[in-house]
Amino acid sequence: MIHFNKETFDKTLAEGKLMMVDFWAEWCGPCQMLGPVIEKLAENYEGKAVVGKVNTDEEQELAMSFQISGIPTVIFFKDGKEIDRLVGVMPPDAFIQVLEQNL
Repeated sequence: MIHFNKETFDKTLAEGKLMMVDFWAEWCGPCQMLGPVIEKLAENYEGKAVVGKVNTDEEQELAMSFQISGIPTVIFFKDGKEIDRLVGVMPPDAFIQVLEQNL
């Protein structure tokens, strides 16, 4: 799992791979609940998709550029463009479905 900052995010996005990015914060209870799910997906999709996190407190500019208004927000990217967005705590299958449809 990658913990993105603006520089690493932009570089990875430019590679055009399938990406799943969790926008979260340490103080956010639902974000903490979702954390283990994201970590497991990062393991399961290693080599197939890039799975990472953006701490919205540390990377406010990046969060604002994607108009993150509620967290957790998970955004999926492919070919450098946003292809889907899920807000709130979701079951693992919701994330798996988007990943599988875009591999």
